[in-house]
Amino acid sequence: MTGSLRVAAVQMNSQADKAANMARADRLVRESVAGGANVVLLPEKFNVMGSSADYRANAEPLDGPTVTWARELARELAIDLVAGSIVERVEGREKLANTCVHAGPDGEIKAVYRKIHMFDVEVGGQVYRESDHEQRGDEIVDTALAGDLPAGLTVCYDLRFPELYRILAVRGTLVQFVPAAFTYVTGEAHWELLLRARAVENQVFIAAADQCGYHDGDRRSYGNSMIVDPWGTVLARAGDDDETVISAALDIAAQSAIRDKLPALANRVPQAYSW
Repeated sequence: MTGSLRVAAVQMNSQADKAANMARADRLVRESVAGGANVVLLPEKFNVMGSSADYRANAEPLDGPTVTWARELARELAIDLVAGSIVERVEGREKLANTCVHAGPDGEIKAVYRKIHMFDVEVGGQVYRESDHEQRGDEIVDTALAGDLPAGLTVCYDLRFPELYRILAVRGTLVQFVPAAFTYVTGEAHWELLLRARAVENQVFIAAADQCGYHDGDRRSYGNSMIVDPWGTVLARAGDDDETVISAALDIAAQSAIRDKLPALANRVPQAYSW
């Protein structure tokens, strides 16, 4: 595959006010496209960031207003819109899902990924228990951008689990998306390290859109949204606390050259990896 495309990552400071979040998301996606992007990534829970009560009150099915907005905007702007993630209400389930939706330029849903790894941790003196109100997904999901460019969908805490990204790479993805709301403490320590590692070990482009600033009083997200190339070079990076858009052209021909000269994926020995 040859050619290039321009990917934008939208960094937001979402709060519990869904209408305000959606208005800013709409503006920032349009700003991305005005800057030349034909693929746009939003952050995790871009439409609502708040307490578990906020999530339950604002959860939506896939045919709800947020995904409908994403589909209509993708069609209007003729872009691939990876709509970060939303808190999804799934029929027949008590718990919610943390769900990433890819809407194509035709306005159709191309793929739906439900976050597999639940953020049940203690960091910076705060306890997070996503599994209390969210049910993990159980399916690894790849998709195709316009031009049949293969891409992989992940969400936030997934970044710490390299098996997921390796499977997506072995399936043939060339771009992997990471919508996130990384905490400031873990982001400062590990965000860039993990993004660059996933890019280098799988020889893929990584596009990561993070939340930024303070939410719900005392929770702070790291920001520093990034786009990283298969050599580990950071092509674009946002700051800590500003709502903004970053973008970069992804040179697929250069990626192919890296894989040809340093064929790490081809040199895998799967039969040696059992235990």
